[in-house]
Amino acid sequence: MSLYDAAKPALFSLPPETAHKTVHRGLRAIQDTPVEGLLRQRYAVNDARLRQSVFGRDFPTPVGVAAGFDKNAEIPRVLAALGFGHVEIGGVTAERQPGNPQPRLFRLPEDEALINRMGFNNEGADRIGGRLDREPQPDVPLGVNIGKSKSTPLEEAADDYLYTYERVGSAGDYVAVNVSSPNTPGLRSLQNRESLEEILGTLKEAGASPLLVKLSPDLPDPAVEDALGVVDDLDLDGVIATNTTTSRPDSLENPNKAETGGLSGKPIESEATEQIRFIAERTDVPIIGVGGVSDAAGAYEKIRAGASLVQLYTGLVFEGPAIAREINEGLCARLERDGFDSVEDAVGADLE
Repeated sequence: MSLYDAAKPALFSLPPETAHKTVHRGLRAIQDTPVEGLLRQRYAVNDARLRQSVFGRDFPTPVGVAAGFDKNAEIPRVLAALGFGHVEIGGVTAERQPGNPQPRLFRLPEDEALINRMGFNNEGADRIGGRLDREPQPDVPLGVNIGKSKSTPLEEAADDYLYTYERVGSAGDYVAVNVSSPNTPGLRSLQNRESLEEILGTLKEAGASPLLVKLSPDLPDPAVEDALGVVDDLDLDGVIATNTTTSRPDSLENPNKAETGGLSGKPIESEATEQIRFIAERTDVPIIGVGGVSDAAGAYEKIRAGASLVQLYTGLVFEGPAIAREINEGLCARLERDGFDSVEDAVGADLE
């Protein structure tokens, strides 16, 4: 039994957001201490087969932490020490936001899932930008996820995203534009072609690069194709697929399935992988695959479906701090089994 397995019952006895804050404070206390180095020795996997260059950035492994786990850019270096090949902080908004009323985060243990309606709670672009400028960067690529402030009218969204980018974007190795969270009223309507062109075009003109857009799993196929048309027209650098879903599969068992918000974790794994495949068949830009990743088999499936990189959040909650190491080691075993010299060679292997 691992230390996390021993601690998990106590953590899961706490409200989910309280447990998250407890873990977050512990990781913050460890960051930049000798203990961080010990974590790196234990959890980091250094294997040339896992390294690749994606949108001009060097990633030591394909497994990263999704946005939402480190909203305020407080623990990116210790997350890197856990063996993650990149860390995406945020979502950051122009304004400091408390988010939606609590409770707003729910566990579905039987389903290995979470439902959240956090609402982009964060300290705001000015404060987070200052932290990014003051503190050292992690030794892996840092993504910066930006969202729209709740109080900003939809018609002013482009200027709102621009304000945030100008304060936090320069610290990141890539910028991810979040127009797909289900927890900010009206945000998903910005995935239409006209709005995407205005927001992404404004950021592109401001020099945002590499620039990625994060899409919803709930978009119908024609809307995804429209979004990919914008990606190609504006020469964006990549797509993140996918965000959480508002749908509720019939397989869900936990009573918390009735809560509103975005569902993440195992129940959306197959759907997310299929959207990765759908996107990979229609564009040549790199894809970061998100949704239900909790083991090497699931990560490898997304890579073979067309994802160059994968991210996770819910898997970290349920599997603990060894998850990146276990996935990376499992990926190496699968690459060897299938005769691939590198993870890059496996990207899109299942596409026709």
